[in-house]
Amino acid sequence: MADAVLSLFPEGKLAIGPPTDDGFYYDFDLPRALTPEDLQRIEARMRETIARNAPFERRVISRDEAMRVCQGQPFKLEILDSIPESEQISLYTHGSFTDLCEGPHVARTGDVRAFKLLSIAGAYWRGDEHRPMLQRIYGTAFESQDELKAHLQRLEEAAKRDHRKLGKELDLFFFDPIAPASPFFLPKGATVYNLMVGFMRGLYTRYGYQEVITPQIFSTDLWKRSGHYENYLENMYFTVVEEREFGVKPMNCPGHTVMYATQTHSYRDLPLRYADFGRLHRYERSGVTHGLTRVRSFSQDDAHVFCRPDQVYEEVASILHMMRETYDAFGLGEPRVILSLRPAKRGGTEEMWDRAESILRDALKRSSYAFEEVLGEGAFYGPKIDVFTKDAIGREWQLSTVQLDLFMPERFGLEYVAEDGSPQRPVMVHRAILGSLERFMGVLIEHNAGAFPLWLAPVQAVVIPIADRHNDYARQVASALKAQDVRVQIDDRKERMNGKIRDAQMQKVPYMLIVGDEEVNSSTVSVRTRRGDNKKGLPLPDFITQVRTAIQDRAAE
Repeated sequence: MADAVLSLFPEGKLAIGPPTDDGFYYDFDLPRALTPEDLQRIEARMRETIARNAPFERRVISRDEAMRVCQGQPFKLEILDSIPESEQISLYTHGSFTDLCEGPHVARTGDVRAFKLLSIAGAYWRGDEHRPMLQRIYGTAFESQDELKAHLQRLEEAAKRDHRKLGKELDLFFFDPIAPASPFFLPKGATVYNLMVGFMRGLYTRYGYQEVITPQIFSTDLWKRSGHYENYLENMYFTVVEEREFGVKPMNCPGHTVMYATQTHSYRDLPLRYADFGRLHRYERSGVTHGLTRVRSFSQDDAHVFCRPDQVYEEVASILHMMRETYDAFGLGEPRVILSLRPAKRGGTEEMWDRAESILRDALKRSSYAFEEVLGEGAFYGPKIDVFTKDAIGREWQLSTVQLDLFMPERFGLEYVAEDGSPQRPVMVHRAILGSLERFMGVLIEHNAGAFPLWLAPVQAVVIPIADRHNDYARQVASALKAQDVRVQIDDRKERMNGKIRDAQMQKVPYMLIVGDEEVNSSTVSVRTRRGDNKKGLPLPDFITQVRTAIQDRAAE
């Protein structure tokens, strides 16, 4: 693709072109903005290169030679400067085109069997809004046309489910430049959000969590002690008050350690489980923010468990059980589990990391979950279990996390009194099931294509009177439903009934209750579901019983 772009725009500058989970992209600095028609021209040039079946030839070269090859390509020179001295530098050539690339590649251009350029987007160099804005071309490639066709169909379905589009259409949330990457939740969106919080609070009661509230802003003394100032500085917001520097909290854990440290704890008091829905703020570059799934202001179903070392296995097992119950309630699939091990940038001693990784590894082995280990993906304070699940169209999302922390209790000098009276260090377990509530809601919208399961639907039923003379009965029906905590609206607009039904279906409302002369005379409702099912003349008490049972069972409809 880069070869084709430079053949059409010889003065263009190449930036970076990595593979992604489902394709690839390449960033370019070009003399004009690309158009969809340009993608067709680029594809045509690519097909010509594929037809020539030129070999990809790899050469390992010296840094000085690489500097000469990359002259005139400033972004490549910057990439070259970032390559450690200990690493090899390689070039790949096909035909007359050469690029700085780590590889590997297929053997020949003819091995590329099915590809498609998908879109054009703007992207700041290095994701930094203070650096040049480049043009990014997204594409994908597969080994057969059938696989490519299936993938393009998935992309088409994903576009229909885009939570940013549905959020606007369903009056759930919006964004405004006045608060970049920070969502405004409208009444319907706030209803869904609060139902998610309410569900988790119900689990907290059963699983022994205590909800707490902690401050939004702490002196940087806390962040320095916790290690965030050293390891997380670039993602935090700061302010100065009365000549003291304060940081807005990006996470709840340091505040919970302060709370734990204010009291004396016996071994009998543990485990102590603090849960916190406090708002968090993290600086994300504008180039990487994305709807609800990557925001700067959010809340988590966040919790921290302080326990004895001998209680860790039981606590991790309990969290995994809670996770499974949650996924079932929200209609999510079987999870994939990763054990994320120590990153390069980390706190604590190697002995501390050895012990923490061993504890989590053993806890997973005792569970029913298969897992794989990935080096370098742990938090700076400890290893973690990361959980991924697929949505309705097969895309994988990272949701839950369980993180084992021996580092922060040490930094804060946390203790409990053991059975023999000696002071001992507790283990701290960081835990989130839904993760960011904003992100989970975005995933949920796309998983359900906006049609929330009945118990989560912001409006569960719409009463539609056929004529004005049926409005009084429509209000009686709505009152009876509201008395049973069913979220209901009346559509008494002077519109045709079919138009009202269509609007309710577009809003993904589970039930439409049609009331006319027959229903008024018989104290019934005619029920139409968003799937198109119809049932005429259903006694109102029977419908109320039916819908209440479905809500309690968390049925889809």
